[in-house]
Amino acid sequence: MNKARCRWIKAIGLAAFLVVAALSAASCGGDDNGGSATQIEGLGSDLDEIKQKARDEGQVNLVIWSGYADPAWAKPFTDQTGCAVKTKDGASSDDMIDLLSTGQYDGVSASGNASVRLMARGDVAPIDTDLTPNFADVQEGVKNQSYNSKDGEPYGVPHGRGPNLLVFRTDALPASTNSWNVIWDKASQYKGKVSIYDDSIFIADAAVYLKATQPDLEIDNPYELDDKQFQAAVALLKQQAPNVGEYWPGDVAKQVQSFTNGNSVVGTTWPYQVNLLEGAKPPVPVKAVKPTEGTTGWSDTWMIYSKAKHPNCMYLWMDYIISPSAQAKVAESFGEAPVNAKACALTTNKNHCAAFHAEDEGWWKDVYYWTTPTKDCGDDRGDVCKTQEDWKAAWTEIRG
Repeated sequence: MNKARCRWIKAIGLAAFLVVAALSAASCGGDDNGGSATQIEGLGSDLDEIKQKARDEGQVNLVIWSGYADPAWAKPFTDQTGCAVKTKDGASSDDMIDLLSTGQYDGVSASGNASVRLMARGDVAPIDTDLTPNFADVQEGVKNQSYNSKDGEPYGVPHGRGPNLLVFRTDALPASTNSWNVIWDKASQYKGKVSIYDDSIFIADAAVYLKATQPDLEIDNPYELDDKQFQAAVALLKQQAPNVGEYWPGDVAKQVQSFTNGNSVVGTTWPYQVNLLEGAKPPVPVKAVKPTEGTTGWSDTWMIYSKAKHPNCMYLWMDYIISPSAQAKVAESFGEAPVNAKACALTTNKNHCAAFHAEDEGWWKDVYYWTTPTKDCGDDRGDVCKTQEDWKAAWTEIRG
């Protein structure tokens, strides 16, 4: 056999080997449920191993929104798993990203304006939902969304969902108030007593109002704003700014206090503050509504840090927090809709799920969940939309 033919046969043999190897690698790789999650160093390969390793880890360190890991439901988790729950409140989505990147935390309860960035940066890992069995009961309306999944893989488990509400004191505004115009076009009537969330993501709230009141702007998604749409939202916010009495941070206590003492009479809020105000003794005379124009909202996601020191405890936490019993406690405490419908039978208030529209997908159609603005407009406009950096720069200018 001549040398040329030998080389040819060897080359064919090598090519065949590479094809077989590639096919084998593909068949051993992750599936649509995020099988690549097992690449997290130290994570058990099945639930039994995870539970065993978790007892050796003994703790899980979390970055959370205030109230998201209350001892009332953290203690049962510790009793079940041996994992003590240690938390750090994040003041904003930017703060949460900064905290997670220190490497001191195993996971985070990220809103959409943080989760997208965390996925893009590689700070969080896809999950294997075979290792979080309660994921099967999570409602389809919050699965496989742009803010909690990437490339067909889930990057965490949904915590719950809720709307950003219009809140007002009923001794200062008519009880029939149901439009955002009281914080926009009519804000001067309440000058110095308007309470607004202090984050660049609030630009989307202006866009929601413009979508309803200025259809010529052709706003579809309030997070996908081209220059004309963005400048209109910024102009509306600058018009509002002189009437704002407070920009409340992620620490909700400031807003609760301002509505309690009457320094604020109208603004945007979370159901959590409404619960606190209505549950005060005596109750503060407030009402909260989703206005006719629609609103922004959140569907937060528990995500695991890609280099978590306690990955097994974090996996057990993610599964626990979407269990029916935990979801019932979470939803009632924070004032939101549970994402596991089985929780509805376990809430203390048997009307909770109906009141928070937990199983009414139609009600959520005009709730625009927080996400991260990017240059990709998501349509035929191309890459001309304003980015997170543009939003942050504009918010700094608006705030002065």
